[in-house]
Amino acid sequence: MARRRDEAFEEADERFSDPERLRAAVHYTVACLCEEVAEDKEIQFSKQAIAAISEMTFRQCDIFAQDLEMFAKHAKRITVKPEDVKLLSRRSNSLLKYITQKSEELTLKKPAKKKRTSGTKNGGKISDEQAGPAVADSEDSNMA
Repeated sequence: MARRRDEAFEEADERFSDPERLRAAVHYTVACLCEEVAEDKEIQFSKQAIAAISEMTFRQCDIFAQDLEMFAKHAKRITVKPEDVKLLSRRSNSLLKYITQKSEELTLKKPAKKKRTSGTKNGGKISDEQAGPAVADSEDSNMA
């Protein structure tokens, strides 16, 4: 039974393009959220209302994605950074505050990157930071 269901999902993946699958995922998520709200507030959402909310959500996310791409492009980057997301949320003080807080939390959780010791960066040159400890170690070993 599960195998047959997996095969059906694979067939559906082949039939639908990425935007169609993404739109379906947004619709499913909105429907789940509407169901939760309906239970909490003891109200009901019609199928048309759920479809309208999902379509608005999808379109707004598309606009956000385009804006984020343009912010990164303006900064001559191809990667969207947290600063771009903060710029996007600048009109909503509460959203900007939330995004800034989450960005800072992620920065604190990120482990420190190890410095490269190979000479492949900077055109084969080793930076002062990289060469510093190696020189100190070699000087100490020569003195012994």
